[in-house]
Amino acid sequence: MSDEPQPKKPRPGWASHEPQAADTPDDARDDTRTDEAALPRSDEFDGEPGGNDGTGSAPAQSGGSAKAGVSAKKAAREERRAALKARRTGWRRLVPTWRMVAGAFLVTAVLLVGGFLLGYALVQIPAANALATQQANVYLYADGTVIARDGEVNRENVTLSQISEDAQHAVLAAEDRDFYTESAVDPQAMVRGAWNTVTGKGKQSGSTITQQYVKNYYLRQEQTVTRKVKEFFIAIKLDRNQSKDEILEGYLNTSFFGRGAYGIQAAAHAYYDMDASELDAGRAAYLAALVNAPSQYDVIAHPENRGFVEKRWNYVLDGMVDEGWLDPAERARLTFPVPKRTTHSTGMSGQRGYIVNIVKQHLTDNKIVDEAALDAGGYRITTTLQKSKQDAFVESVNDNLMDRLDKKNRKVDAYVRAGGASVEPKTGKVVAMYNGIDYVKQYTPNATRRDFQVGSSFKPFVLTAAVENGSRTQDGRRITPQTRYDGTSERPVQGWAGPRYAPENEDHEDYGDITVSEATDKSVNAVYAQMAVDVGPDKVRETAVALGLSPDTPDLDGGGPSIALGVANASVLDMAQAYATLANHGKHTPYTLVEKITQNGRDIALPERRTRQAVSREAADTTTSVLKGVVEKGTATAAQTSGRPAAGKTGTAEEDTAAWFAGYTPDLATVVAVMGQDPVTAGHKSLYGAMGLPRVNGGGAPAEIWGQYTSDALKGVPVSSFSLRLQPGANESQPPAPDSSDGPSSSDDPSSSAGDDADGTDDGDTDGGTPEDGSSTGEEDGTESEGQDSTGGTATGSPTGGQTGDTGDGAGTGTGGTDTGGGGNTDDGGSNRDELPGPGGLSGALDGRRWN
Repeated sequence: MSDEPQPKKPRPGWASHEPQAADTPDDARDDTRTDEAALPRSDEFDGEPGGNDGTGSAPAQSGGSAKAGVSAKKAAREERRAALKARRTGWRRLVPTWRMVAGAFLVTAVLLVGGFLLGYALVQIPAANALATQQANVYLYADGTVIARDGEVNRENVTLSQISEDAQHAVLAAEDRDFYTESAVDPQAMVRGAWNTVTGKGKQSGSTITQQYVKNYYLRQEQTVTRKVKEFFIAIKLDRNQSKDEILEGYLNTSFFGRGAYGIQAAAHAYYDMDASELDAGRAAYLAALVNAPSQYDVIAHPENRGFVEKRWNYVLDGMVDEGWLDPAERARLTFPVPKRTTHSTGMSGQRGYIVNIVKQHLTDNKIVDEAALDAGGYRITTTLQKSKQDAFVESVNDNLMDRLDKKNRKVDAYVRAGGASVEPKTGKVVAMYNGIDYVKQYTPNATRRDFQVGSSFKPFVLTAAVENGSRTQDGRRITPQTRYDGTSERPVQGWAGPRYAPENEDHEDYGDITVSEATDKSVNAVYAQMAVDVGPDKVRETAVALGLSPDTPDLDGGGPSIALGVANASVLDMAQAYATLANHGKHTPYTLVEKITQNGRDIALPERRTRQAVSREAADTTTSVLKGVVEKGTATAAQTSGRPAAGKTGTAEEDTAAWFAGYTPDLATVVAVMGQDPVTAGHKSLYGAMGLPRVNGGGAPAEIWGQYTSDALKGVPVSSFSLRLQPGANESQPPAPDSSDGPSSSDDPSSSAGDDADGTDDGDTDGGTPEDGSSTGEEDGTESEGQDSTGGTATGSPTGGQTGDTGDGAGTGTGGTDTGGGGNTDDGGSNRDELPGPGGLSGALDGRRWN
């Protein structure tokens, strides 16, 4: 065997690594590789290549022969390159072959289908974005007029059935006329919209209503490729999951229309002050046009754009005609409906903010709606407030108080605040409130605050408690309106186990021996403090709570005799509720501020309100008979401007920090308070010198406000008189207390008129009214008339006889204290003259009558 190296047998897949010529172009090399396999191999032989002859010798070819074979293959490749170049010259080299086109199309199709399937699988319908779900709570007067909308977003969702067909069709004509027949996406429109945007014809989305709804409800408004891709896939899925009606309803509730209004219901109120259900074709077409450019298409804010707006408006209407949604003749009659320059404010200024907060508190306190749900919004709350009465209350406060203030020249006038509440006695509905000059300037609601003393307006609760409990004086006399007390100022209260208590009367005036009725007219503190001890402070408190005061009223407990003087800090609204119970013959119905509440068209259940007999009718009506005298001849004669039979009581807080008048007619109970508060420190301030007056008391501005408001609030309501059933012996005069002081005293004659005042004047009106007989109409159910006793017996006799000192014309004259008229003011019967008309339409005071 030769010692020279032997050539190795080529391995499978071996190929020559012969370097190519340096001047060979790259594309030629590539083309050679491409078509090389199609040409015959030049190194193939007839025999076994690289074979072995069995003797272990080298292949038959010599080294030179191998090199020649390589050269031959190289030449063949170059020949093929030349042939390819000859075929692909000029423009032909730029044209892809059909194989290339088919391959590219196939690859593109695979990518598109795969991308669609991948996107459809990955993109899910998300939860609604926070802005889309936010709604305002809408607060309405009892007649449906909007009071206010609260919440950061002015939106009120409504169902499709609550949107007029004209409004639905107008939006479809403006945005997507094929909505009900086409798919959720329109690629052609998307391409057209993109092209118009690129070419400067305006930014156009080319989106369907479904896509716009997806953008409004599920996504955000940013113009990004990612958002558009998500919008595309979500729209397709949503179209499979929801009906067309549901999608249209959602779109109409989420679209922005300008003026801060989201959704067509808010827009209808913002531009035309009406519900979406009331929109006609003309107004609906304008709102539909707004969606395209809300801020620019408001012709009030941008009158210069009116031409463009009307063009868009006509486009919408013509589309409605083309689609068969609008009659051409009606279309021809339509004129451009200019929106209102201003609509009712839905903000919190004026009384609105107070009302919203008070109603919200009422809803949560009564567990009607919890706070979190209210914050989420979407509630339509119809209150019991009546717009005419609410406006009348504000006007009366302005006329009789606010317009009389001079804050620049009188510092005390800057302290003046006012609060008021008005309640229907029979229903308990709060029909009006006054809380302050403006919620955005004074945040505290004066109708519901509990930090000012109610003063003597509390005294009627003491009298009611006395009658209700059959209370007696310290010497055993039954307490009635004619029971006499010592009215000396700073007289120590008797029978009180606590510290010495000797309240002073207003201006330290001494009244001596005085009846409860007179003491009420003159608001004598000495009498009522003693009466509170005679009744029992705890029973007085129980009666006040039963009538309507909150058991949580500050300073209502533990006051002892001072409870009678109104040290409790009750709210104006609480006091109105209590006085409404007196007006309703002792029947108490918890007050309410809410008539109806719905959410997305669904009614929310309101708690049951039950009327109960809080105190006996005799106790309530006896108190009413006494309180009538306060208006007729007592401290509240200013309230006679109501022109109706009225009962009430004035009150003044300690140091004159508040003045009250609480009064009622058979139809309405209203309480007014004027308060003093430092606007900087919020501390209570005395009202001495306010309005240029020495002092402010309940018979001044509060009674004047009450009179004007009551007159306006009940305008058109027939005048009705009180129908009263009194405590037995309520008008029987009583002898003075054994230890009475040397003041005015009652007649010792038990038959003397209980209506006689200490000065000899009659409680009743003697200015020419004609007394009624015993057949007067009773209360509303007809079971108790003024001329009937508690057992239904009819009192007889005509009270035409005069009384001592009575000089009224036609009433006869009496001498010696004995009635000379037949059946006059005697124990055996006769009218109590409750229905007797008096000055300004007021009824006369009750004459004495004993119940059988």
